[in-house]
Amino acid sequence: MNAIEELKDVLPITAALSDEGHLAIGGCDTVELARRFGTPLYVFDEETVRGMCRAFCQEFAARYPDVRVVYACKAYIGRALAALLAEEGLGADVVSGGELAFLASVGFPPDTIYFHGNNKSEAELSEALAYGIGQVVVDNFHELELLSRLVGPLGRRQRVLLRVSPGVDPHTHAKTTTGVLDSKFGFPISTGQAEEAVALAMASPALELKGLHFHLGSPIFELDPYREAIDIVLSFASEMRQRHGLELRELSVGGGFAAQYLPEAPPPPVSEYAEAIVAALRQGCQRRGLPLPRLAIEPGRAIVARAGVALYTVGAWKEVPGVRRYVAVDGGMADNIRPALYGSRYSALVANKPLDGRRQRVTVAGKYCESGDVLLWDVELPPLEPGDVLAVPAAGAYAPAMASNYNASLRPAIVFVRDGRARLVRRRETYDDLMRCEVWPQE
Repeated sequence: MNAIEELKDVLPITAALSDEGHLAIGGCDTVELARRFGTPLYVFDEETVRGMCRAFCQEFAARYPDVRVVYACKAYIGRALAALLAEEGLGADVVSGGELAFLASVGFPPDTIYFHGNNKSEAELSEALAYGIGQVVVDNFHELELLSRLVGPLGRRQRVLLRVSPGVDPHTHAKTTTGVLDSKFGFPISTGQAEEAVALAMASPALELKGLHFHLGSPIFELDPYREAIDIVLSFASEMRQRHGLELRELSVGGGFAAQYLPEAPPPPVSEYAEAIVAALRQGCQRRGLPLPRLAIEPGRAIVARAGVALYTVGAWKEVPGVRRYVAVDGGMADNIRPALYGSRYSALVANKPLDGRRQRVTVAGKYCESGDVLLWDVELPPLEPGDVLAVPAAGAYAPAMASNYNASLRPAIVFVRDGRARLVRRRETYDDLMRCEVWPQE
């Protein structure tokens, strides 16, 4: 079995062996892509992105009459991806004015946009209102007051959801757990603050309270946390209906849908997420006599992670006898911070020799001035030589989105591939880009 077959579940669905014996994605030879566009390079397979969009739409729609699939832009957003998402009929959730600006630049339908975030500025909310954003997901009391004040002079009402914290542990990384009591996000249900927020939102003449939102964290490989959180939030909604007249017209269960990074660690298929969430929602509403609300889901990682492959060029190596062999590549924590920040693990293959069956244990280090700048610890790969092209699959989510200019490095180019054609959607940065915001010389 060659490396492409071994990693078929983490590589894009179009991954194949090229005529030259190299890794190909979307009909494009990755070694040629590295030569043409340079490395580090992020390659996104359009067919995989579109396939995941359709999987979420179809699996949930087959089980529930009113579903809105909302892409979580924080996973990665760019203009080409925004246009693709609109073509596939997805909505989008944003957490900043910058993410909204990307969507607005391609004419993304404003009614399908949800604005999240725990500290939206007055400027960002004003920009969202000017664009006609569909839903603002209110996170705290300060925002309730601020949004009411901004909407008032416009002579209309703004649709809102309230983000509540159900107090459910999704059993994921502590830094990406968000639905527990001790979190910076949302109105806690157990403290009574969520009820206070419901009363204030319903009393505001500027706001139209459509429903509730929660987000447990990411990635979530288990289904029970969704079931538990839905039950808690529906109980809360039922109580709010009795006490304050809240009609739950929409329930957003957030995202957290996992992606596969390692062959031995598959997430539940989309169908199982859909079955668990829809069954819990239907049963919960039936038990409490609640009408079925619109269901919103927010996949991000699950849409783009598998579609993206990072390409690096191998450079120096270092042998520590009896300890470890290090091999360095021309990228690292500046383009993918996840291994250093979360201890995230990835797979890899050598794009220019996927048929090479030899194996050597190596640790793949980045080029940046940090001991923690390691992409892969103790992986089995063919012997690596300077000039080899290393491919790291499942790199489409939270890598380009969290990239930095650490060590004054240049953020990498991004290409989309489909049917043998590669299109550059973001060029590599230049030194001029690094200094564009500098004010120099000083007067």
